[in-house]
Amino acid sequence: MPRTFAYVRVSTTGQTTENQIQEIEAAGFHVEPRLIIAETVSGSTAIAQRQGFNRLLDRLEAGDVLIVTKLDRLGRDAIDVSMPVKNLAEMGVRIHCLALGGVDLASSSGTMTMNVLNAVAQFERDLLIERTQSGLRRAKSEGKALGRPLSLDEKQKRDVREDLANGMSVSAIARKFVTSRQTIMRIRDATAH
Repeated sequence: MPRTFAYVRVSTTGQTTENQIQEIEAAGFHVEPRLIIAETVSGSTAIAQRQGFNRLLDRLEAGDVLIVTKLDRLGRDAIDVSMPVKNLAEMGVRIHCLALGGVDLASSSGTMTMNVLNAVAQFERDLLIERTQSGLRRAKSEGKALGRPLSLDEKQKRDVREDLANGMSVSAIARKFVTSRQTIMRIRDATAH
């Protein structure tokens, strides 16, 4: 007999999954508490690395239904979501996303919806990359310094080289200039060449 599972996820410990559970119940689904998988993990964490979702996969069988409130509960974006949806569909599990009107993501209309969302997500990423590259080219042409600001000016770098020459330790110099040991070692290594 098919069972109905719910996967609810929040990103931080200060958040609660209660709203998602209430949303599922308000949509008319009755999910037994033992079949609700709640997890606190960042959406940027790959779904394969989520312990709760992996436990869920071990329990799901053909004919079961999985309810999620939004696609982002499964992954960071539509592209990240498509693989677990495909795998669940191959297992014979129906996936209902409430935010998409309860469409079964494993159905042909659900697949089309996922393909459209993937295309839009890829388009948005491409636009972001284009805007970023355009902004960097403009800033560079205007002579703006790109990258991380230097932590030490030229006078401080000379003082670091002098302290190194006098036998002062890298750690002591880093504390003196309130910077990282790595910064001091980069100056030391550049001097050695």
